[in-house]
Amino acid sequence: MSLDFYTNPMSRGRIIRWMLEEVGEPYETHVLDFKSGVKTPEFLAINPMGKVPVIVHDGTIVTEGAAICAYLADAFPAAGLAPPAGKRGAYYRWLFYAAGPIEAAVTDKALGLTVPTDKKAMVGYGDFTAVMDMMEQAVTASPYIAGDSFTAADVYFGSQIAWGLMFGSIEKRPAFEAYWDRLKVRPAHVRAEELDDALIPQQ
Repeated sequence: MSLDFYTNPMSRGRIIRWMLEEVGEPYETHVLDFKSGVKTPEFLAINPMGKVPVIVHDGTIVTEGAAICAYLADAFPAAGLAPPAGKRGAYYRWLFYAAGPIEAAVTDKALGLTVPTDKKAMVGYGDFTAVMDMMEQAVTASPYIAGDSFTAADVYFGSQIAWGLMFGSIEKRPAFEAYWDRLKVRPAHVRAEELDDALIPQQ
């Protein structure tokens, strides 16, 4: 088996590092700088967008954070990071809600973009407050985002909350802090943070 991970420690690659550490399988890390590393012909042949993170598993290329999390959970079922087939409704719902409405709402807010009241129906997330309320309902409904067990959806959803709390891009609600407190102490997350933090001085 070959599993290659293309990343930068100051990118969304940190999400995938955490996921890889949860999976527990060996992988090779390729650190790319933003100025030239992601624009080389070699890397653009892997991801024409010139963005990280990317994984290449036995020749299969996967981009986009949520897709990589879902792929890894399926590729390595022994890690137990996805619910059984047929019981993945909440798992898929919140994994892709984090990748779609949450990311869009947070990005728009950071850019100072406000959806006009008469245009909310055109926007997938509606408005920022609606997204925050939906997130709060999700993290208080059960210990983890898809139920009683930790899954790949928590890696992605939790990372969105962690970054939002750190950078002030989401509201600092007690429910978000309590949820993140449950996740951040996981050994795989602690290892992933240490690995990526150690790479930052090289950037």
